Amino acid sequence: MHLDTYLFFNGDCAAALDLYRAAFGAQIIALIRFRDMPNGGDAPPEWQDKIMHAIFRVGQNDVMASDGRDEQPRKAYTGFTLSIVADDAAAGQRIFARLAEGGQVLTPWQSTFWTRGFGMLTDRFGVPWMVNVAVESEAKAA
Repeated sequence: MHLDTYLFFNGDCAAALDLYRAAFGAQIIALIRFRDMPNGGDAPPEWQDKIMHAIFRVGQNDVMASDGRDEQPRKAYTGFTLSIVADDAAAGQRIFARLAEGGQVLTPWQSTFWTRGFGMLTDRFGVPWMVNVAVESEAKAA
């Protein structure tokens, strides 16, 4: 059994992938545009270059992404948060700052009783994130 996360960006998928590459080095594993589908996926001409399906990898984790369909309204992400664990406080702070650009900080980057760095935000695409620093003993074991 395998559980995957699938994010829809309502036309902003390419920009979101660029952000995630810059923020934490996400690797694009697969990318299919609507124009690559038979009959262009029946998408309108202005959506032919939009992303029908992509997979990006963060560490050992894959996340699927898409622009969705042109007729779908943007919906808020609710009921979940993506959590990324950085190896150290400097990396965590850099990731947090990059994801926060144009987004909304919910919990500012700070040291806590459980770690040297933690923060919560919603990125400019509406995706909720928690950025945490691995506990030092966990980082050494990994």
